Amino acid sequence: MLDRSRRVRRVSVSASGRRRVIATGAVTAAALAVGGALPSSATHADGPGDAVRKGLDRLVHEDRYPAALASTIGRDGRAHHFTAGVADLRTGAKVPVDGQVRAGSNTKAFTATVVLQLAGEGKVAVDAPVERYLPGLVRGEGIDGRRITVRQLLQHTSGLPDYTDFIADPTGKARHTYVRPRALLDTALAHKAVFAPGTKWAYSNTNYLLAGLLIEKVTGRPLAEQLTRRVIDRIGLRHTYFPGVGDEGIREAHPQGYFAAKPGRPLENITELDPSWGWAAGQIISTPGDLNRFFTALLDGELLEPAQLAQMRTTVKVPESAGIGPGVRYGLGVTSAPLSCGGRSWGHGGDIPGYGTRTGVTDDGRAVTVAVTADGPPTEEGPGDVLALLDAALCP
Repeated sequence: MLDRSRRVRRVSVSASGRRRVIATGAVTAAALAVGGALPSSATHADGPGDAVRKGLDRLVHEDRYPAALASTIGRDGRAHHFTAGVADLRTGAKVPVDGQVRAGSNTKAFTATVVLQLAGEGKVAVDAPVERYLPGLVRGEGIDGRRITVRQLLQHTSGLPDYTDFIADPTGKARHTYVRPRALLDTALAHKAVFAPGTKWAYSNTNYLLAGLLIEKVTGRPLAEQLTRRVIDRIGLRHTYFPGVGDEGIREAHPQGYFAAKPGRPLENITELDPSWGWAAGQIISTPGDLNRFFTALLDGELLEPAQLAQMRTTVKVPESAGIGPGVRYGLGVTSAPLSCGGRSWGHGGDIPGYGTRTGVTDDGRAVTVAVTADGPPTEEGPGDVLALLDAALCP
C-alpha cells in the first residue's frame, strides 16, 4: 500500500483568464481501497468555495473516490475550479485542474439541443411521429414509429426498451469493441415495448440513439460533425469533443477513471474504453468548466430560439421509483431539480464506466459541475453525496 498526499486545490479564473492556484489543506492518507476512516483536510470559510472544498474532501476521504473535481460560476460571472484526491492511484499524480472526463449522459442535452435547432429551422417537428424522419425503421413488439413522436424520444416517454440493458458488459471483454448505432438499435427493438407511448416515463438510451439517427438523416451529415459545429464550436467549448471511431483514450490532461464491480470491491482502472455504445446518448468528453459553460449558454438562449428553449424547459414528473431523486422533472434533454434553498436547478448529469458527473445551473447565472473518477462507485453513499455537494454549492 502507498501513502499519498492529498490536497484540495482551488483555481480562480478572472475575466482576463489568468489562473491562480490556491492550496487549501493537506492530509496524508492510505490508498483508497483500504478501509478505515480518513482524516479530513482543513478548510477556510469563504461561502460557496468553502462548501465545495468540504464536499470534495468528503467525496475523497469518506466516499473513497480517487479524485473529485468541481467547477463553479457565481452570480458575478467568475469561474472557480477545485480538485481533491489523486489523478492516478498507482502513481499518486496530481489531479489536473478542470481536467477532461467522460461526460456520459450529459451528451443527451447536446443531442436534444441539435434536434431543437433543427425544429427552429423548420426541418423537424417535435410532435411529428418518428416515422416521418426514419420511415420503416422503428418496429417491434408493441413498438411502432408511427405512434412515437420526436418529443417522446427527447422526454423519455416513448416506452422504448433501453438497449444498454441488453448489450455486452462494457466493463468486460466488450470494453474495446466498436458498436455501430444501428446494431444497438437492433438490440433494443428485439425486445418488447415497456409501455404505450406517452403513458409513462422511463429513462431509455434508445430514445437518444434514435435522436442521433434522426439528426443524421435530416442533415445528411455525421452526428459528431453536427454536435461540434452547432454546439461545441459555436460557444467555444475548447476542451469538449465527440471521440472518433476507435478513439479509446482521453486526449487532454485528465484523471484516470475507475470502476468497482460492487461498492466496497477493489477499483479497476477503466480509463481506456471504446465509448461507441454511448453514441448520441453518452459519448462526449468534456471538463466541468466546459459543462458549466454549455448549460449556462443553453439556458441563456445562446443556442436555441425562445420557442425551442421553452419547449426544452417544459417538463414532466419523474417517478421517485426511477431513483433520480425527489422532485426531479425531465424536459427535452435536461432535468430540473428542487434546491434546498428554494427554486430549481437545471442540467443533466452522466454516468459511464470510470466517471460520474452532475451539473446544475440556476436562472440567475450560478452554475456547478461535480465530477468523480469512479463509476460504479466505491461506496453506496457516494452518488448521494455528489448530489448533496451540488445543492450545497448552489445553496451556500
